[in-house]
Amino acid sequence: MADFDMVLKCWGPVEADYNTHGGLVLTRLFNENPDSQKLFPKFAGIAKCDLAGNAAISAHGATVLKKLGDLLKAKGDHAALLKPLATTHAKTHKIALNNFKLITEVIAKVMGEKAGLDAAGQDALRRVMAVVIADIDVTYKELGFTG
Repeated sequence: MADFDMVLKCWGPVEADYNTHGGLVLTRLFNENPDSQKLFPKFAGIAKCDLAGNAAISAHGATVLKKLGDLLKAKGDHAALLKPLATTHAKTHKIALNNFKLITEVIAKVMGEKAGLDAAGQDALRRVMAVVIADIDVTYKELGFTG
């Protein structure tokens, strides 16, 4: 519980402006890990110089962060939230587990810079996400997805 609380104490700025933070997260993800942009077909053709400030990217980033917020607030009791997300990411989007690790690092950096999440809080986020990713992996295996 302490890890969830540590992250949630800095969640307010993110929650107050999901679009801005979501845009920052996806833009950084695509810049730092260019192959990840190909996983989002509607963003695949957007030039690097046009990523920042793109309304569609910000909106999708907001969706990602809202779901993360729901998972954080569930404080580990997230099976009902996570199963449908894992299922669509396996069956429809075909997202390998490593990509969840990549976006975790980006979210930790953005929250550190924009929401005051210190190094200990960033480590707490990594631990929380390690559990979430392990639970996603369980669903992936149940579905026979080896991404």
